[in-house]
Amino acid sequence: MKIQLAKIFLFVLVLLHSFVNAQIETSPDNEAPQPTGSDEQLAAHFFQNKEYDKAVIYYEKLFEKSRLDFYYGYYLDCLIELKEYKKAEKIIKKQLKQNPLKLGYQVDLGYVLQSSGENAKAKKEFDHALSQLSPSQGQIFEVANAFIKRKELDYALLTYEKGRKLLKNSYPFSFEIAEIYFQKGNLEGMINEYLDVLLINDAYIQQVQNYLQRIYDTDMQGGSKGSELVKNQLLIRIQKYPDKITYAEMLIWLFIQEKNFSAALIQTKAIDKRLKEEGGRLITLAKTCVSNHDYKTAISAYQAVIEKGPENYYYIISKIELLEVLNKKIIEQVDYTREDIITLEKSYLSTLQELGKSASTAPLLKGLGHLYAFYLFDIENAIALLEESLKIPGVSNTFMAEVKLLLADILLMSGDIWEASLYYSQVEKSFKHDPIGDEAKLRNAKISYYTGDFAWSQAQLDVLKGSTSKLIANDAMRLSLLITDNSTVDTTLLPLEMYANAELLSFQNKDDEAILILDSIHTLFPGHALADEIVFKKASILIKKQDYQGASKQLLKIVKTYSYDILADDALFKLAEIHHFKFKDLEKAKEYYHKLMLDYPGSTLTVEARKRYRELRGDKLN
Repeated sequence: MKIQLAKIFLFVLVLLHSFVNAQIETSPDNEAPQPTGSDEQLAAHFFQNKEYDKAVIYYEKLFEKSRLDFYYGYYLDCLIELKEYKKAEKIIKKQLKQNPLKLGYQVDLGYVLQSSGENAKAKKEFDHALSQLSPSQGQIFEVANAFIKRKELDYALLTYEKGRKLLKNSYPFSFEIAEIYFQKGNLEGMINEYLDVLLINDAYIQQVQNYLQRIYDTDMQGGSKGSELVKNQLLIRIQKYPDKITYAEMLIWLFIQEKNFSAALIQTKAIDKRLKEEGGRLITLAKTCVSNHDYKTAISAYQAVIEKGPENYYYIISKIELLEVLNKKIIEQVDYTREDIITLEKSYLSTLQELGKSASTAPLLKGLGHLYAFYLFDIENAIALLEESLKIPGVSNTFMAEVKLLLADILLMSGDIWEASLYYSQVEKSFKHDPIGDEAKLRNAKISYYTGDFAWSQAQLDVLKGSTSKLIANDAMRLSLLITDNSTVDTTLLPLEMYANAELLSFQNKDDEAILILDSIHTLFPGHALADEIVFKKASILIKKQDYQGASKQLLKIVKTYSYDILADDALFKLAEIHHFKFKDLEKAKEYYHKLMLDYPGSTLTVEARKRYRELRGDKLN
């Protein structure tokens, strides 16, 4: 009995084993999961995965059911991929029979023949499609697009050219032909087509400029060669069509793309004179020059408008903006001279005498006040001018805030710290949610820092780290880090207090006293964390005193001794500027710009350093 039970048990085990193996062999888990969905979804899935043998089944079904060209296209592509050329031919010929005017099918037939190696027959079909074109814009687009799809760009070009003749230039296909030239790498052909568009309609100028901008964005033949081709074609057309101002405007646009503002000014003057304009173009160009820091050309543009005389519409605005540019030139560039400052002062005074004091000329009082305070060191005159500008009827609240900030700076410089803080607070209160309010808050935080109230200063700076102005947020972050790093529990605050006092003295133009204190920190606290800050501050003071040799030595000390610290990239940039603009040692300047780019790629100064390095190397910048 026991033997019988054992046999039965063994038989059951064998059956179970066979059943499990069968299940494993037929289980879907041992195959790739099958996609689910509609026929359209399955067709798209297989086509995208290049499983054309599966996709063709669904596209055939979808096409037979709907007869839509959408499914026809995918169905045909599947057949071609599967090399089922005869079947593909049969389907195309059926479509042609039912739609003889749809010449795109003729192009498809040619492509299938070409794919199967029958090139002579393919050419015959392509030529036939071209010969059957009618003066129908829709049909011309259809055939051209069919050729483009099959990468037959020469036939697409012939289609548009024939279409242009058939439609008698009522629609010239210029943009379409230009695009084909672009794809073929024929830069000259593309340029000619785009420029021809302007003969038809000047209104296309912005569109043409947008398309030609690709010259600078492509490696097709190099941006510089493309630029020269455009320039040459424009010069030819300016001579050929002297009444077509659009081509001269295009040439100005091209010069601006190349940052060749002096050439742009020559052309702008020519148009202005020819059309007997009042200088609007010159004003626009001047502003473009200012935004690109080409102050010399901007000044020439404004002077050209001023020369038109006081009766000119743009005379007053040119006078005012010219002085602002002259001021920017001094503030932003390191190569100004004492003569520049005196000349600017005289220009301010003569312009104010000529135009009078009003809301429109109030910015001149502000500019002159700044010049008196920070460059001529005439504090009394500066304060008087700024207070006078605040009383002029009609000035905006923003202008008044700007004047109050400047007044506060001057009061701080003259030692009236708490009066300065009062002005900063007024602006901060009036512009709570505005960058100018944040700027006022930052300057008030600096007063707390100067006077040793580091905790209060730190609290204000922490708020300003979230400012919408990146510049203010960065300044707040830097000062906050300076305080944090040098005011820890186990460190005396005396070095930081001395350093803050030196910064205030420097701001007040008491530079000798400031340097004395900075040197004292070195003596009393050798190896202190402020060491690199002290050296950098001394360099900044020496630059202000125009002792560029002394400043260079200090900056080199930072580069060599404190290359790991936060001020190393700033030191390199200032070194490069001094050699660039003061010593005129362009090779050394280039070396420092290059070192900054290599050693500190994440610096905010790297972009400008790269630009200047490339200019010094002689690169043509676009």
